[in-house]
Amino acid sequence: MIKDLFHKNRPVYSLEVFPPKKDADVSVIYDALDQFKTLHPNFISVTYGAGGNTVENSFAIASYIQNQCKIEALTHLTCAAIPDKLFLTNFLTNLYRNGIRNLLPLRGDPPVWMSEEQFEARYYKHASDLVKDVKESFDFSLGGACYPEVHQEASSLEEDVANLKIKVDQGVDFLITQLFYDNEKFYRFLDKIREVGIGIPVMPGLMPITSAKQVKNIVGMSGTEIPGSLLKSIEKYKDSPEDLKKAGLEYTKRQMEELLAHGAQGIHLYCMNKVETARAVYE
Repeated sequence: MIKDLFHKNRPVYSLEVFPPKKDADVSVIYDALDQFKTLHPNFISVTYGAGGNTVENSFAIASYIQNQCKIEALTHLTCAAIPDKLFLTNFLTNLYRNGIRNLLPLRGDPPVWMSEEQFEARYYKHASDLVKDVKESFDFSLGGACYPEVHQEASSLEEDVANLKIKVDQGVDFLITQLFYDNEKFYRFLDKIREVGIGIPVMPGLMPITSAKQVKNIVGMSGTEIPGSLLKSIEKYKDSPEDLKKAGLEYTKRQMEELLAHGAQGIHLYCMNKVETARAVYE
């Protein structure tokens, strides 16, 4: 299980993949996984799909990672996707029978097909509630999401950390951060959670910027701040896609090296299913 990887006195490296959209060619992700395997990540996480509507693909991909690639699979599960506890039990049972022992419970955003009223009436309100029921039912290694720049719905870092402490106390074994580009914010966040007694491993989540279009999407979706030095590079190379990609990858490499030098327990790479991005950073 993933929680055991952190006791081997070396950094844990992981990648995140997502299922193709419903009408897309599913074979593309399996071809990518066969190439990701050659990079020897410690685990690969699989999102629950766009809007939570590709659960079958997510499960099949996780099973392929675990049983064909022989790499630990971390399956995401959002509160919005669970209509009742029976669904959760069946889902966990299927994972367990397929040798998957790692889960990332998330509150998740409202799926595109779900109304605001339906989302508010969801069976599990918070990831901490989901963590509690999973731990009572199965022996899974549980990850948790965290936000170095504060969750967009939290009023302060203190409130966000207090809510995170509730989730961790229910049985989370390790944390993976939302993507960020300013390492100082990660260090500040780490100090804050250690102050309140959260002592589990924390993996910084990094996403290389490889195109100008990415910037708008990243800021819009996550509220992540882009440091001035990185913005200058993006502006400088905005008319040269290859140079911009190279500069973005170099920034992530420097960011990763600094984090590891400061004692980070691992690195989680949001590579957007792009093998060349993961290979450039890993190598």
